[in-house]
Amino acid sequence: MIDINIDIVGGSFAGLSTAISIKEINKSINVTIHEKHKKIGYNREGRKCGEAHSIEEEWNKWIPDKKSIFNELKIGEITVGDKKTVIQRDPGTAFILNRQEFICQLARNAEKLGVNIQTNDKIKAVNELDGNFIIDASGCPSSIKRELGFNKGIKGVTYQQTLEDSNYFISNTAKVIYLGSFGYIWIFPRTPEKKEINLGIGFSNNFGYNLKEMLEKFKEENGIKGEINYTLGGLIPLGLQRPLMYKNILFVGDAGVGSFIFSGQGIYRALISGDIAGKCIAKRYPKKYPYIIQKKFIKWDVVGKIFTNVNFVFRKINPKLVLTSYDYVSRFGGMIH
Repeated sequence: MIDINIDIVGGSFAGLSTAISIKEINKSINVTIHEKHKKIGYNREGRKCGEAHSIEEEWNKWIPDKKSIFNELKIGEITVGDKKTVIQRDPGTAFILNRQEFICQLARNAEKLGVNIQTNDKIKAVNELDGNFIIDASGCPSSIKRELGFNKGIKGVTYQQTLEDSNYFISNTAKVIYLGSFGYIWIFPRTPEKKEINLGIGFSNNFGYNLKEMLEKFKEENGIKGEINYTLGGLIPLGLQRPLMYKNILFVGDAGVGSFIFSGQGIYRALISGDIAGKCIAKRYPKKYPYIIQKKFIKWDVVGKIFTNVNFVFRKINPKLVLTSYDYVSRFGGMIH
């Protein structure tokens, strides 16, 4: 017997993890995912990020299968100014994903549990939905928050190129280089057969930089070569994007928890937020969702947002006053996952 109905807007990591979490706990709950694209995963938003995924806890739940993995990462190189830190990863804890296939993997798991996935189903207004609870997993910018007039939360900007036959392809190593202007560059190994890398640049606020020009300059200075076969870019939500709940709507993934402010890591946060939202609904305490999320993520969100907001003010007064990411990452880098 079905006791409640749940509508989930968006069929990516956060939406699927919410659905899976609900059904694992209470199969009688009717869960429908509304995905605007014709296909789950293999759509224009399926490759919307750098595709790096590190697993910090509860890892058995979200480990990608072989088809969902391009490379297993064993080494992480973090460069801050003249200092380079090398981090060894435990086996099976860090990957460059075939992101589209990983989304499909989660979708198959959700359907086995009885989740109804409706593709080519774009929700134009929240009043189209009549579920007891609505999960906004529509990404950034959130379609529901835009409709409701909510525009809180820090947004960063990113630009990425995928380079084929690159001389910088190292299959087991991910590199992150922090810039002096509170930004960072990443070099991630993608498809081994093509010697692809994902080379991107991100900033913790939109200051009008030409990211493409900056990335091309970085390539030239470091002798990075390869044929561009794919580009992407746009807004990235940094840290908690309040409100986390409004009436009967719970905000997950980019619409709710955003990405990790210092590294842009968002896949794991999306999975966690969906899992927590699902548990809160299935166990009948949905109003606890904001509290649990804030307890989970508040530490680094406070640190990161203070850093970002102070720099934003300083930059308006005098760019020379800006506290660089060198300072923050040098001090806190040992704790950043």
